[in-house]
Amino acid sequence: MPTLNWIGKEAVINHHDEVPIHTLTHDPDRSLGVENEPIGTGNLLIEGDNLLALKALLPYYAGKVKCIYIDPPYNTGNENWIYNDNVNNPTIRKWLGKTVGKLSEDLSRHDKWLCMMYPRLCLIHQFLREDGVIFISIDDNEVHHLRMLMDEIFGEKNFFAILTRRAMHTVRNSSKDFNHNADYTLVYAKEKSWFGEDKSRYIRYITDKSKKYPHDDNDGRGKYKLDPLSARNYYEPYTFTFENGVEWSPPSGRYPSYSQDTLRRMEREGRIDFSGNEPRAKRYLSEVQEGQPPDVFLSPEIVGFNKEGTTELRNIFGEGGVFPQPKPVKFIKFLLELLRSKDAIILDSFAGSGTTAHAVMEQNREDGGSRRFILVEVEPKIAREITAVRLERVSEGYTYEQKGRLQHVFGTEGTFSYYHVGETFLEKQEIPFSEMAQLLFFKETGTPMAVNTVVSLVEGDSPSYGACNAAERYKRAFLGSADGVGVYLLNSEDILTEDLIDHLPPHNGSRVIHCGGTQLTEATLKQLGITFRQMPYNLV
Repeated sequence: MPTLNWIGKEAVINHHDEVPIHTLTHDPDRSLGVENEPIGTGNLLIEGDNLLALKALLPYYAGKVKCIYIDPPYNTGNENWIYNDNVNNPTIRKWLGKTVGKLSEDLSRHDKWLCMMYPRLCLIHQFLREDGVIFISIDDNEVHHLRMLMDEIFGEKNFFAILTRRAMHTVRNSSKDFNHNADYTLVYAKEKSWFGEDKSRYIRYITDKSKKYPHDDNDGRGKYKLDPLSARNYYEPYTFTFENGVEWSPPSGRYPSYSQDTLRRMEREGRIDFSGNEPRAKRYLSEVQEGQPPDVFLSPEIVGFNKEGTTELRNIFGEGGVFPQPKPVKFIKFLLELLRSKDAIILDSFAGSGTTAHAVMEQNREDGGSRRFILVEVEPKIAREITAVRLERVSEGYTYEQKGRLQHVFGTEGTFSYYHVGETFLEKQEIPFSEMAQLLFFKETGTPMAVNTVVSLVEGDSPSYGACNAAERYKRAFLGSADGVGVYLLNSEDILTEDLIDHLPPHNGSRVIHCGGTQLTEATLKQLGITFRQMPYNLV
């Protein structure tokens, strides 16, 4: 398979493995509707560099995310607005200088963009479930580079499609050549083979969302509604005679919806109703629920133009804000609907104004779903004053003026926890037991801790772990197991002895024990099936 090379690739190709894990610091004042909700259980908005945030989130969400949508910088070179669409962001510039070194001075904007994207995509790949799908919006400045990056990281065999969306409804008369008014969305699966031959797993779009299917012939096909045999779209007119002698032709100004062969087949299958003034087709609810394959050329009626996204922001904030071309909410909702998963976790690590979370909350309200979102935004001003405020207003409801009249939008009643990317674990002197437990469990097993275990750990932080006596610490030491390996965590003051081991919760299999030190020899540890890890941190 061809691969893409650029200046700086060698410096970043394994960088995602070298990024230290940082802590995530809760900000209760900017959170909405939740208190002390454990990471991994609710909605998240994280302020900070998405490379660091993604690495920090892995212990909680690796292999758990159903859908990822990202809208990274398009890298047009335009620096005339606050939220730059290139890679000249101060955080990115600083990171490039540190990671790539002196070579960064010679990088073109395309080299910089590729250096920025590669490690982030490597981390993003680890979040997806086996049945997970990623959507990435981009324009023609980097779409060709992005396709090769995705083939390298996600695998060419997992490519689904490139969707084309008409982003702007107007013509740019200032264009010197073509009217560049489209953007693209690359679609890849974590494991395309998972979608297989099972129709319930296919990516489908439900074109008819009507809930009115009043008829049922009790023949096992289920409920159906009656549709006319004609439509306004042109099809060569004809007169058709059914086998029961009924003649049909389309009314004036309308045309047949089906070919004559199809009508004959539908009649023989009992899919034509003759009870009314004219024959009609039976449309079954079960078939509609299966949906149809989405077209790669997206209809503006379904996914909207960017001007609709601008209007949505203006209605929420009273002005368009700093995002002149935001994605419309209906576009993200369209992508969510393709996956047909009402309990999905959705990740957006280039959150911007928060359209993805807005779409998730609206979709949950409409279909009763329990989807959760994870947003990451690097710009503090945007995260605090736009993203968080938008989510709060969407949740609680808001009012705007339209043609001199006030319009009210009812709230979705969503909640979220706000976090900052904090210090590395090496820099932090005291760490909550629940945080360290989840980190070490993931490092030992490659699997996030079960949600019910996380909840019990967080509840166990009160009273604080640091106030526990030895017997209480031993009782809480067992974190769980994966693939037969039991993981234990004690404090830095605990020294591993055979007597201490006797007081730990039992596990039938090999064990990894983290604590301050050990008095046991390598031979004894091996005989007991124990791997010792020194844990220098003071847990609180």
